[in-house]
Amino acid sequence: MNTTASQFKLTKVSPSYWRLTFDNPPINMIDPQSMLELQDLVTQFESDPELKVVVFDSADPEFFVAHFDISRAAETPKTPGPTGYSPWIDFTLRLAKAPVISIAAVRGRARGIGSEFALACDLRFGSLEKAIFSQVEVGSGLIPGGGGMERLPLLTGRARALEIIAGSADFDAATAERYGWINRSIPDVEFDAWIDNFARRVASFDKQALSTTKELLNRHTLPAPDELLDTARAFLTAFSWPGFRERAPKLSANGIGQRGDFELNFGERVGKL
Repeated sequence: MNTTASQFKLTKVSPSYWRLTFDNPPINMIDPQSMLELQDLVTQFESDPELKVVVFDSADPEFFVAHFDISRAAETPKTPGPTGYSPWIDFTLRLAKAPVISIAAVRGRARGIGSEFALACDLRFGSLEKAIFSQVEVGSGLIPGGGGMERLPLLTGRARALEIIAGSADFDAATAERYGWINRSIPDVEFDAWIDNFARRVASFDKQALSTTKELLNRHTLPAPDELLDTARAFLTAFSWPGFRERAPKLSANGIGQRGDFELNFGERVGKL
């Protein structure tokens, strides 16, 4: 696979520390191209002998990753990757097992697959004032299909995961931290420096010690790949459900996918469709 990375800017801060900045206007939605680019990037993570830590951030201060571009759901790539699973599952499985520490540095909205992107990383940190987390799928007539069903309860417990998913509301970073959704929330004025200092600290350590620690922790903390596949299939099937078909025109009329009040306040507005 030789996808040209048009949505992720790679900055090699040092040979052992890389930053990937997502930039897919107008609101940083994950689309089929994003998935293919992420597969290419994780291939680099797996093969680079010096790399130890990767930070994912966003070029858009209001949107880390808005959500999946549902207008392009039919184009979702299905060609299996090296794991034998479709591209999104392939990326998240390989990211979890890559011999590097992956960090989601969330400023702005991380909803739907944006939350699931962060959940797929090893560590998650949020701007205290500016990070917003949500799984808005149920309120839209769908279900989380990118790993939220599996990874969220491992972090938050069943009851809080059900509150998050069934409620489809927005959560601030302080609450996300308290629930275990993210590692910690950091005041925005300190956020960039804190992330950079933490990444540099990790990158200064021995790669074998880091990768072995991650490998051993993975034995008890990763979801089953076939469960991820079952949920992904259910997600794609949900586009034909009457509930989504009834809500889809309302989502479109309210401005889904466009920069504006609906997307900025999705968690509140989806409850009023």
